Amino acid sequence: MDESNGQIYGLELQARSLASQLGETQEIRFFIATNSLKPSTNQVHLVEYSEEQSNVKANIFEHPMGEVWKITANPHDIYEISTCYNEQNGNSIRTRASLLKYSDDIEDTGNLKSEYRSWHTIETLNTLKYGDKVKCIEFHPAQKEKLACVVDNKIILFDRVNGGGSKIAELTTGTSTKHISPLNGGKWSHHHQCQQFVALHDTSVKAYDIRDQHLAWSIEDAHGQFVRDIDCNPNKQCHFVTGGDDGFIKIWDCRMPKEPVFMRNDHSHWVWSVRFNTFHDQLVLSSSSDCKVLLTCASSVSSEAPELGECPGRVLSDGLLQTFEQHEDSVYCVEWSNVDPWIFASLSYDGRLLISKVPKQYKYQIIL
Repeated sequence: MDESNGQIYGLELQARSLASQLGETQEIRFFIATNSLKPSTNQVHLVEYSEEQSNVKANIFEHPMGEVWKITANPHDIYEISTCYNEQNGNSIRTRASLLKYSDDIEDTGNLKSEYRSWHTIETLNTLKYGDKVKCIEFHPAQKEKLACVVDNKIILFDRVNGGGSKIAELTTGTSTKHISPLNGGKWSHHHQCQQFVALHDTSVKAYDIRDQHLAWSIEDAHGQFVRDIDCNPNKQCHFVTGGDDGFIKIWDCRMPKEPVFMRNDHSHWVWSVRFNTFHDQLVLSSSSDCKVLLTCASSVSSEAPELGECPGRVLSDGLLQTFEQHEDSVYCVEWSNVDPWIFASLSYDGRLLISKVPKQYKYQIIL
């Protein structure tokens, strides 16, 4: 792979959802899903990148339910994903969610594009009684039987063993919910024994304890405009990164919610995706509708930051490290590889998947 350009995998349809295959420990794989309005044309691609051969191959599955707006991989089951997709309902559109699982006997053809693979099971979640707009499905990081679903202005906890769902939180004003803006999305916190779900609402961030449904903490006006994404630092307690329509990425300590501990404003348009590197959390990726992917260093607030009086060692200086400009459309998603800490993928709306590497000079500064 040419480090400056990366490896490209192109889709014939528009796309805006990407996920690393979290259960995989050997191969570098990503799920991508299309966002086409044409009936019965949408697909899910399981893309595998070989660094040794510097090529990409894929297995392709049909997604007949509708255009996909969000895809999430199950960290406990290599073969399962969730998708959030639009569905026609008379003259209106509603967003549903399904769990899709493929079998372990898909044949490896080695071809870039081959005939469609079939799903082993498709389970549609019963979300309609909670609302019409599902924003995301998030698998619990520690308890494989639990998953959270953001629907309209509610967070619903589903138990896959006992069946059914229970409401964790619902945003209201007085007795009316008519004028409440829906939640933007959310993520599980890897801290607090994984008992908190962190939701995005307009310009704010709110965390709810699933044990008693109370508001654990909140960051009001985290961004000057809409908060688009959040990610939890798995290596440092209480640290989260957010991206918003104001073009900022901000790192927060939820114990000190008044001010971010780190922020940058290097994007010129909305920030759609932010991700900590789970191996070296001083590295942060962000993608934006300015058609760029940025690699930023936040070593001073990372788990790798030196203690007072220690030699700096394997940390970089804070700031923008690299700008990746190979996309020609809005970049809605960016994800680190679950297997190789130096490889990541980004997806733009025109269907271009770009697999890139952290530049060698930064890699060697960290590991040597």
